[in-house]
Amino acid sequence: MSAHSGASADIPDGMNPNAAETWPSPELIASWLGSEAYEIEPLGPGEGSAVPTDDPARQAEARHFRDVLGRFASGVTVVTATSGGEPVGMTCQSFSSVSLDPPLVLFVPAKTSRAWPLIQRSGRFCVNFLADGQAELSNQMASRGTDKFAGVAWHPSEATGSPVLEGSLAHVDCSVHAVHEAGDHWVVIGRVLHLATAPEDAPVDPLLFYRGKYGTTR
Repeated sequence: MSAHSGASADIPDGMNPNAAETWPSPELIASWLGSEAYEIEPLGPGEGSAVPTDDPARQAEARHFRDVLGRFASGVTVVTATSGGEPVGMTCQSFSSVSLDPPLVLFVPAKTSRAWPLIQRSGRFCVNFLADGQAELSNQMASRGTDKFAGVAWHPSEATGSPVLEGSLAHVDCSVHAVHEAGDHWVVIGRVLHLATAPEDAPVDPLLFYRGKYGTTR
């Protein structure tokens, strides 16, 4: 993905200047956004990939890829931001810590995602770790709709003002540090600005995703 001229002037405050190399033009962001603000987000390895439906062999390979990668149990997060004055969110299981010094994390949205361009445009995001019992919230944030936050309790994060979802186990508040192309996904590196766990009396069991189903550690 090539950078556009003058890209650094369009990068939000707090972003690593080197991210200019991977920052898209306003025109490209607008083309991603289209007329709809939300779309189904993939929840599972390889979901949302553009595999031709008229190619049975590639369909079988994609199904095998998802089946094998589905044997890796992961936590479930909701990545949030505020874009255009409105809360934005997407369910994402592809999340990881990256570095302690400097503090970096990553998440991996699909190129087909409609929520990611909104998050990228804001230049900052908050990763919410979901707790057992929040599967319905996960589904709501992963579904198509004009208001994913209907009935959802949240408050602005300390550093970026991104939504912190009530009942989540912890959250990590970040600025977009860099974005790298990776096949049919983007690898988004976030610079951690603030992070916190839920109060001591809050639920402690995580929401997990394994072989296409929700679970927990119990």
